[in-house]
Amino acid sequence: MNAVLRRNDYGPLDRPGADRPPALSVSVVIPAHGHQDKLDVTLASLAAQTYPPGLLEVVVVDDGSTPPLRLPEIRPESTRIAAPLPGGWASAHATNSGAAQSDGDVVLRLDADMLVFDDHVASQLRWHHAADYLAVLGHKRFVDYRTGDLDPVDVYEAVRAGKAASLFDRAEPQWIERIIDATGGLRDADHRAFRVLVGASFSVHRSMFEAAGGMDADMPLGSDTVFGYRLHQAGAVFVPDGDSSSWHLGPRQIATRGELAKSYRRPQIANRVPELDLKRPRANRSWDTPLADVAVPAGPGTESCVDAILSGSARDVRVTVTGAWPEPATGRRAPLDDPDLHARNLQEAYRGEPRVRFAAEAPADPRVPYRIDVPADLQPGPDAVAALVAHANEHRLGAVEIALPHGTVRLERTAAAARAAHLGLTVADVWGADLVETGPLADAFAPSAPGDAGGGRDGGLGGTLRRAVRRGLGR
Repeated sequence: MNAVLRRNDYGPLDRPGADRPPALSVSVVIPAHGHQDKLDVTLASLAAQTYPPGLLEVVVVDDGSTPPLRLPEIRPESTRIAAPLPGGWASAHATNSGAAQSDGDVVLRLDADMLVFDDHVASQLRWHHAADYLAVLGHKRFVDYRTGDLDPVDVYEAVRAGKAASLFDRAEPQWIERIIDATGGLRDADHRAFRVLVGASFSVHRSMFEAAGGMDADMPLGSDTVFGYRLHQAGAVFVPDGDSSSWHLGPRQIATRGELAKSYRRPQIANRVPELDLKRPRANRSWDTPLADVAVPAGPGTESCVDAILSGSARDVRVTVTGAWPEPATGRRAPLDDPDLHARNLQEAYRGEPRVRFAAEAPADPRVPYRIDVPADLQPGPDAVAALVAHANEHRLGAVEIALPHGTVRLERTAAAARAAHLGLTVADVWGADLVETGPLADAFAPSAPGDAGGGRDGGLGGTLRRAVRRGLGR
């Protein structure tokens, strides 16, 4: 079933045509809070879908509506209202609740104020028949709408006749359309393709939904962007489906309370999504999700290496010092005769540094975009980590190795590793890899004498590489 797709280029996919009978079942999950009139229109349009009724179920999650939502007369055959699971509220939690209470092969999330065209579901599902690690985005346009403007009976008839497009004649385009158009339908998009997943209508295989950990239920607003990032980290390929059309009944929230909504989302997303540079201020601070996890083995040069990494221009890193660590010392003892003296000294040196931890092996964190392994006897220059990340992004690579006399520095992109594991392939197969042995990037990590312009703790990057750093980090 699965084609091997590199980066976000879904061009090689053999997407089934409309004449091929579908086999996948789909659960349309609709988080809803009030606005019964809009929900009636949404369900009427879903009742007229071309996708086989026996393969389609709709789960409306009533997120505390007063009065409670009810099922209208015009709706798909298999439609029910479900309560959210205990312990949460808002759209993300409701979506997770609906997914947990459904069993379709594919989960299609739809807002409760959407009028979808007749092939909205079928068009998205054709992609999922071609590969099981896609995040497919439906197309929508925002329209002016007031209660009573549409009769569900008329909506059903228009959608069933393939005339949903005629129900409105003025619509507001989305900002994401500019990104999609500029990147060849996202096929040429960089590692931030996920930023176009902004709710309303998207679908993923259930296995991908679960691999991403579902939506972030701690975010009442902006959870779609974070879910897009989670899907990216899980190895998803993002596919915009221009044929999966819909009308969004009413303006975007960002249009009505724009600055306030942005001020709320900014720190929420910044803490969770390192890759959206405009969302994460360029501040000299740490964030909940670091840009990179750096692993350094315990050894004679470890403290100097870790200090160089922590003081570098990419401050938003987390360092794990790997090795065999002793149990806490108890009772009377001779400290200078302790066989674990070096290990205890190293732990004590970083006891107050929250960015450093100690473990037998560096644990994998699916939230963090990059894992970097650095030999202990290197003293990276101030821009070394930033340059390595920038090189991976500038050349769109899943892995970069820098072969040096003192050992090999290796960067691995978490999203590439997840997709490779899913397909049983290597990171190079799905994102590409590079081996560097000489040049400015190698010099940035190589030990050198103080004052050497090539690298080392006192060294710096040349202008060409600095510009590459800025491009690779989106700055």
